[in-house]
Amino acid sequence: MSSICLYLHVHQPRRIKKYRIFDVGYDHEYFNDASESDLNNKKIIEKVARKSYIPTNKVFLKLLKKYPKFKLSFSFTGIFLEQLLEYDPSVLKSFRELIDTGKVEILSETYYHSLAYFYSMDEFESQVKLHTKTIKKLFGVTPKVFRNTELAYTNSLAQWAEKAGYKAILAEGWDAVLGWRSPNYVYSPSGTENIKLLLKNYKLSDDIAFRFSEKSWKEWPLTAEKFAQWVSNINGNGEVVNLFMDYETFGEHQWEDTGIFDFMMKMPEEILKHPDNDFITPSEAAKRYPARGVVDVPGVVTWADTERDLSAWTGNSIQLSALNYIYSLEDKVLASNDKKIINDWRKLQTSDHFYYMCTKWFADGDVHKYFSPYESPYDAFISFMNATKDLEFRLKDNSKNKD
Repeated sequence: MSSICLYLHVHQPRRIKKYRIFDVGYDHEYFNDASESDLNNKKIIEKVARKSYIPTNKVFLKLLKKYPKFKLSFSFTGIFLEQLLEYDPSVLKSFRELIDTGKVEILSETYYHSLAYFYSMDEFESQVKLHTKTIKKLFGVTPKVFRNTELAYTNSLAQWAEKAGYKAILAEGWDAVLGWRSPNYVYSPSGTENIKLLLKNYKLSDDIAFRFSEKSWKEWPLTAEKFAQWVSNINGNGEVVNLFMDYETFGEHQWEDTGIFDFMMKMPEEILKHPDNDFITPSEAAKRYPARGVVDVPGVVTWADTERDLSAWTGNSIQLSALNYIYSLEDKVLASNDKKIINDWRKLQTSDHFYYMCTKWFADGDVHKYFSPYESPYDAFISFMNATKDLEFRLKDNSKNKD
């Protein structure tokens, strides 16, 4: 049996506008760029909705109605959902149509797509609770499976997730973690009793997410028939194939003219031609398959860059400086009891801000540059630090007004 667990992460950050030192103390709106640049959050949401969310949702709705065995799962960041409500509620409605089929599972994560787990446990738990509350309010469901920001995972996180009542947790099926073992089985996290660990098959996932349109790739063009054959070849040597990727793979990262929609439209049919194949959600995978061993991850594994660690966000001194600065304000921010200040502080925690400050070279550097709306990592750092400095001044004003 090969069960395909298709999980898609849906996220857009609130990008910080070009915030100058001269704006500090005067302009308290950090995310309201109205230019034609890629710092304009409204423009980005509308563009990606047009290229990816709306056409992809149409494809998935057709597939969910056509194939009884086809299922998938999402995780939505809270800041993505609030931008849909603000800029284009019709896209949220199209996601609801998918979930209303009863064949789509929604996973839990941090509301602000932050790295709070590594800096403040109280803040991390607050963001997870806020996310759970938002998912319940918008979709009427309570998530049972957890995925951390950027798929950042470690033993202690799994132990926390088990205590929090989750049935499963997701992580990267990285070779250094698995050793000789296959990602195509369900495992137990080290130090836990009941929670299951689902590991991304990064090779097959990245064949779609990154290599699909790469004409220098020896397997190009990737057809649904070829991909289905690769999945079917796992029968007898695996039980669940976890395909984890960004939702924006469809239409935004891989444009429509690459044939990605036609590929996705045909993929379920080809996979289901094999009688042993089916599609499954993370909760169903955790319930159906026993753990085939314990996976020990004392360090941190993520799904980014060749290192698969936190270096995409913490790899240089400006990233560390920015992260330490924003989390150093936690006590003062929460003590302010000012909802706008607290909300802005949390928006500044979004991992993308630190990703844009990455100074890596070669292939990883190219990926960071592709996603960044800034001209350089230093431009991202300057806007972030200026905005955070303004936030600190607002905290001082708030404190004076209370005296």
